[in-house]
Amino acid sequence: MPNDYFQFKQFLIRQDKCAMKVTTDGCLFGAWVANTLEHSKGSIRMLDVGAGTGLLTLMAAQFSDSTIDAIEMDSDAAAQARDNCASSPWSDRIKVYTGDAKEFHYPTNYDAIISNPPFYENELQSPDSKRTLAHHGGLSLEELLYIIKTNLAPSGHFFLLLPNKRISEIEPLIFKNHLSIIQKTRVRQSVKHDYFRVMIRGSHKGNGEKQIENEIAIKDEQQQYTPDFLELLKPFYLQL
Repeated sequence: MPNDYFQFKQFLIRQDKCAMKVTTDGCLFGAWVANTLEHSKGSIRMLDVGAGTGLLTLMAAQFSDSTIDAIEMDSDAAAQARDNCASSPWSDRIKVYTGDAKEFHYPTNYDAIISNPPFYENELQSPDSKRTLAHHGGLSLEELLYIIKTNLAPSGHFFLLLPNKRISEIEPLIFKNHLSIIQKTRVRQSVKHDYFRVMIRGSHKGNGEKQIENEIAIKDEQQQYTPDFLELLKPFYLQL
């Protein structure tokens, strides 16, 4: 059974009110995004769509001088994300909203948009209504990409975490929305496993950035964290 909280080096994630808990791949994605944002020049405006516990928001806030709007449909999860962010060192830079991302009035265009969107849109729904909402969220990939297209600044980047098997589904939707993929990083549970996640970084079409394709394994043959994983997560995980 998952813990009710997850202690990171600089912040605490309480998750007893959230259907979807902190996961290793979610932490990896947050660190991957944060590592990219660290190289941004100056203050940036960021949007987290489907904030859950606020994990991605807080990981990004730790590594960048960003002002972040986070939106979450489930009222219990949004309240917990709000509490998690309020108790962090970056509370003055974060606003958590309860609402439907499709209907939300976005106050600005964003330099970065991040999302760990529903995994099971085309699969059998969970009998647990909150887990179903967290996985499906009432938001399809096409609707999410429309939100990104509409609210991403001209030179901005978006970041998505998806099951690897959905890459063939999302690529045509990205191009349909006049967006492009800059980087695809496929993720393995270990060097012995097949890919199970893909992390995507993209932008508006026509920005002229060449596509990067690479991969990362969480664990090596001895079931120890790989150097790549350690490098990304060391600023966050207490035990590293």
